[in-house]
Amino acid sequence: MSTTTRTLKMKLLIDTKANRVVFAEADKDVVDFLFSLLALPVAAIVEMLVLWRMSMPGSFRNLYASVTMLDSTYVQPGADMAELRYPTVAPSAASTSLGSLLLPPPSSVQPKSFYRCDSSNCYHRYVTDTRGTRCPTCGCNMTVRLEYISPAIDDGTGQNVKKASYTEPAGKGFVKGVVTYTVRDDLTVTPMSTISSITMLNTTAVADFAALQEKTVRLGYTECLAIVKASLQSKTVLTDVFLGKK
Repeated sequence: MSTTTRTLKMKLLIDTKANRVVFAEADKDVVDFLFSLLALPVAAIVEMLVLWRMSMPGSFRNLYASVTMLDSTYVQPGADMAELRYPTVAPSAASTSLGSLLLPPPSSVQPKSFYRCDSSNCYHRYVTDTRGTRCPTCGCNMTVRLEYISPAIDDGTGQNVKKASYTEPAGKGFVKGVVTYTVRDDLTVTPMSTISSITMLNTTAVADFAALQEKTVRLGYTECLAIVKASLQSKTVLTDVFLGKK
């Protein structure tokens, strides 16, 4: 999982008296990140929250733990439980700013999965691409997944010196970057305009315009993961994440 230092920026309009975010001004990258959450598998969200020891509402965490703890004796031969714990992320999500903030770089080709036996007394000389195959040495089920490492790329000189890299395609993401967007506290996203901003101030019942304050915040890995979590349980996401409201 990526923990890159790349960050996004977003400008908040804060009602300091009510201690809440009225709305935020965001560019294309931030909106692409928010929209790409819809293409993120539930298991991927649970995995991120579990790894960072964040609490998660509801029961999906229990399902995730059940898959993790289930003994291979009860798993159908050939069934890959790792597909439930580490599902493939939709290409549309992986190609946005989300890919550089929360996910590893996507690959155009999904590598094949290989397994070895899980016996501590075996020399692990054999591998298989079918999970649950019996090891010809010790007879145990081959269920331990091996990690595939991409080979280096030949630079044409006969020496493999260049490592495989991911290049983001032009025109990536979901929305165009020619306008600025408004993000409300409940993550409602609309193109920004002067009229819509005035209307939003009226609908959010700001009592004292002198109490309004602008604040620019950065969205790194921690903030993005906090937004993922808050979006599952709150309608005041921006206030919860950036003002610490519980």
